[in-house]
Amino acid sequence: MLKLADVIEALCKQRPNNAEKVITQAVIDSRVAIPGCIFFALQGERVDGHDYIGHAFEQGASFALVEKDMSAQFHQLDLRQVPDEQALAELEEPACLLVDNTITALQTIAKFWRSRLDVVVVGITGSVGKSTTKELVAEVLSHRYPTLKNEGNYNNEIGLPITILSLTEGHRRAVLEMGFYVPGEIRFLCDIARPKIGVVTNIGTVHAERAGSQEMIAAGKAELVESLPKDGVAILNFDDPLVRAMAEKTSAQVMFYGLNDQADVWADQVEGLGLEGIRFRLHYRNETLYLRVPMLGRHSVHTALRAAAVGLADGLDWQEIISGLRFGHMQLRLMAVRSSSGALLLDDTYNASPQSTLAALNLLEELDGRRIAVLGDMLELGQYERQGHEMVGIRASEIAEMLITVGPRSHIIAESARTAGMPPERIVEVEDTQTATEALTKILGPDDVVLIKGSRGMRMDAIAPALEVAS
Repeated sequence: MLKLADVIEALCKQRPNNAEKVITQAVIDSRVAIPGCIFFALQGERVDGHDYIGHAFEQGASFALVEKDMSAQFHQLDLRQVPDEQALAELEEPACLLVDNTITALQTIAKFWRSRLDVVVVGITGSVGKSTTKELVAEVLSHRYPTLKNEGNYNNEIGLPITILSLTEGHRRAVLEMGFYVPGEIRFLCDIARPKIGVVTNIGTVHAERAGSQEMIAAGKAELVESLPKDGVAILNFDDPLVRAMAEKTSAQVMFYGLNDQADVWADQVEGLGLEGIRFRLHYRNETLYLRVPMLGRHSVHTALRAAAVGLADGLDWQEIISGLRFGHMQLRLMAVRSSSGALLLDDTYNASPQSTLAALNLLEELDGRRIAVLGDMLELGQYERQGHEMVGIRASEIAEMLITVGPRSHIIAESARTAGMPPERIVEVEDTQTATEALTKILGPDDVVLIKGSRGMRMDAIAPALEVAS
């Protein structure tokens, strides 16, 4: 496990002889501090971690990494220079460790710690499906290897280093989701994590407001495959032309997956079974397997193919791969609950892009009952805002028997649905989730199935809980 000596060696380029204290965990939130951990006091726009050092120590933290002089309040060791043995011997816990910049120090320590470990890292990026892919890949690999994955949204320049500091000598695999907002970010994360296997899911329009065009997004995602070593493997979506083209940008071996028989790992006869999962036929070289997995929506076959491809690239046998696919995965984002009226609510409100919303609508199509789509604004689409909302509106008109749109951008969805032939009396346009909830409360019956989907900023997640308890 990580020791104080590792922290000092990473930052000071010299390993002390008397700093073998084990660090149990690395945290950036004092509320989750545990005995023996190190708390990184980060300065944010609204919250300064230095204000919570005392709370972290009360929770049992042994050390706090700081960039402000806290010697007036706590024991402190200055790591802006190599500490002498006497200073280390006299150090009392809990103590602050002073550096020039806390975030830079966190990243430096993580890079050092990663270099000390014999672990194969799988990096995953893409516009849609990163988290579900991460979960399923980790499940497949864990059937042979002790495997670590990053939790929640710990996929950026802070979260990924924190995850790496959770690695121990006992881990053999790490599955790390890598987010992208600006050019160079994934390359920076790869410099820390050193992935050997890289997976790219797809290139969509999510974050186009910040990242620019799809081509710019593709260039940013391609930094993962460009960073792979020659003995690594790039696992690429053959069905996405922008991802397929990344094969020219890597020196690693390329393994394609998709629904095309030109891919290395491919599927056909894909059948959606509603809330019972999906069924499909998987092909690899001369082998064909008939599989049923508990993942929602036909689009989930791509997630299964990615996880299978990683398993194959890493030398797992079919029994290990199939066990991971069949038994290890629970749908991450979408929750199916019942309203007080008995209607089935598909709460898929973690976030939304045109691609993920179309996939959710396809799942709605697989279910029996009166289909109602409650769709909120999709944010951060930039130049693709109108096009993305129009695509969703057209598809909603083909599937839903009633459409409720929430927010100013979603008027485009309603307009597009009407133009596509959906009767105007079946479309309700509202500006907020409370009004949408009130409209639904009046019309829901026990045979209805309702998809609720929208960007996180629209607070669509408030609708399903309100309907669960509505009278």
